[in-house]
Amino acid sequence: MEPSTGKLSLFRNILARALLFGVFILVLRFAYVVTITGESCNRGDFCFFSMPQSFNFVIPGARVSAIVGNDAVSRSDPRRELYTSKEWIRAVHFYSSVFQDLISDGYLSPTSKSLCVETPLGQEVFALKEIGVEDSIGVFKKAAKPLVVKGEGHQIPFDDNTFDFIFTGGGRLDASSRPSDFTAEIARTLKPEGFAVVHIKANDTYSMNSLLDLFNSCKLVKMHDMDGFDSSMPFVREIVLRKEIGFLNHGGKKIPHGISGKKCSVPGHKRELVEKAEPLIEEEPLKPWITLKRNINNVKYLPSMVDISFKNRYVYVDVGARSYGSSIGSWFRKQYPKQNKTFHVYAIEADKHFHQQYDLKKKTVTLLPYAAWVRNETLRFEINRDPGQEEVSELMDKGRGMGRIQPLQSSGGEVDEIQGFDFAEWLKNTVTESDFVVMKMDVEGTEFDLIPRLFKTGAICLIDEIFLECHYNRWQRCCPGQRSTKYEKNYGQCLQLFTSLRESGVLVHQWW
Repeated sequence: MEPSTGKLSLFRNILARALLFGVFILVLRFAYVVTITGESCNRGDFCFFSMPQSFNFVIPGARVSAIVGNDAVSRSDPRRELYTSKEWIRAVHFYSSVFQDLISDGYLSPTSKSLCVETPLGQEVFALKEIGVEDSIGVFKKAAKPLVVKGEGHQIPFDDNTFDFIFTGGGRLDASSRPSDFTAEIARTLKPEGFAVVHIKANDTYSMNSLLDLFNSCKLVKMHDMDGFDSSMPFVREIVLRKEIGFLNHGGKKIPHGISGKKCSVPGHKRELVEKAEPLIEEEPLKPWITLKRNINNVKYLPSMVDISFKNRYVYVDVGARSYGSSIGSWFRKQYPKQNKTFHVYAIEADKHFHQQYDLKKKTVTLLPYAAWVRNETLRFEINRDPGQEEVSELMDKGRGMGRIQPLQSSGGEVDEIQGFDFAEWLKNTVTESDFVVMKMDVEGTEFDLIPRLFKTGAICLIDEIFLECHYNRWQRCCPGQRSTKYEKNYGQCLQLFTSLRESGVLVHQWW
C-alpha cells in the first residue's frame, strides 16, 4: 500500500503547483492589461468580471487616468492606443499639475469655461477635465474629437468674450508664423478679467517684453520658470495674464514705452542689449575703408543675442540703398541672422540710376524713390565722386558716384531736383512698436539731420537696431595725407553721434 499512497501524494503536489502557476499567469496578465496597456476588464481576455463602461482606472500617485472611458472614446477607436500611451500619460500628468497650481493661485476654477489653443492631441483638455474643469475644449487645425475641434491660433472659431480661461502650451506661440494674430485672437475670445496662460521657450527680457506688447489688452499677473516634461521643451516659462476692462487699442497701434507727447525714452530691455554690443572704434582709422569693413565681423547682431519670435512684422529699412546688391542682396539677405523670419524690405534711394533694378524685386522690396529728409520738400540732389574715382559704366554700381542732398559746394557733378520726404513721420506711419525694425543708413552726411529728427519725433523708439555710416573728412585712398573735402564733420563728431545713440539706449553699429 505504501508505494500506491506515495504516487497519489506526488500527483496531488504536481496538480497543486500547476494550478498555482496558472493563477499566477492570470494575475500577471490582469496586471499587465490594466496598468501597462491601460485597458479594463471589459476586454474579455483573461478577465472573468466586468467593470462599468465609464470606469477610469487611476495609476497610483499620477493623479490622472490611464485610460479614456468609453463615454469619451470607444474601444474600437484607433486613437485609444494613443490616449493610453506613456507619452500621453506623462503629458496629462504634467498639465494636471500645472492646472492644479493655477487653481490654487486663483487663476482657474472648476466652473471656468476653458479653451486650449493649438493642442494637436488634446492632452491639456483631458487634464482640465481630469481635475474637474469639465467645460473645456481645444482647437487645432485638425480636429481630434471629442477633445479638440477644428480651429487655429490666428482664427479661433468662437465669439468674443467667451472664455474665462485660455491656455496655450508647448511653445506653440514661439513657433507661430502669425504671433500678433494669435495673441489678438486669445484676447478677443477671453472675457474681461479672464486669465490667459502661455508657456513659451524664450527666456530673455527682450522677448518677454515683446510678448507683453502683443498682449496689449492684458496685464501681466505672474511669471515663473519650470522644467518641461519632454526633450522638445526642457525649459518652460509660464506667463499669466489678465484681460483688462475697457481697453482701447488706439486704432491698432500701441503707444510706445515712455512716450510723452512726441518724445520717447528707449525702454530698459533694449538698453540692456547696448551693454552687450561690440565696442566702438574710438581712434580714427588711417585706412577707414579697411578698418570699418573688417569691423562688421565683430558686430553682435540683436537676433544673435535674443529671441525675436514675438513680433507683429519684421521690417528692414535701407536708407540710401543704392543698388539691390549694394547691401540688401550682398549683406542683409546673406549675413543678417533672421531666425527664419520673413522680412519686408523698404529701399529708400533718390538716385534714379538705380530704380530700374528694383522693378524685378517688387514682390520682396518696396522702393521709395525719394530722399529721406526732415520734411517734405523739393531738394537738390548731387552725384559726385572722390578724386581718382572714375565712372566705369552707367550700368555698374561700382563706378557710380555717391548722391547727397544740399551739397556744401558744387563740385561739377550731376545735379537734379528730387522730392524729399519726412522720414521720421513716414516711419511712424509705417511701423509700430510691436514690429521688429532693422535700419541701415548711408546718406552721405544727412545723418546729422535725420538722427536728431528721429529723437525729436519719438520715431527712434520704433527702431530695434541701426547700422549707421557716419560721413566725415576721412583720409583719402587715392591721395595719401589728404582728407576728403566733401564733408565738414570730423571723426570725433561721428564718434560723438554713435556714443550719444548708445547712451540713449539705441543699439547702433558702425557701418562702412
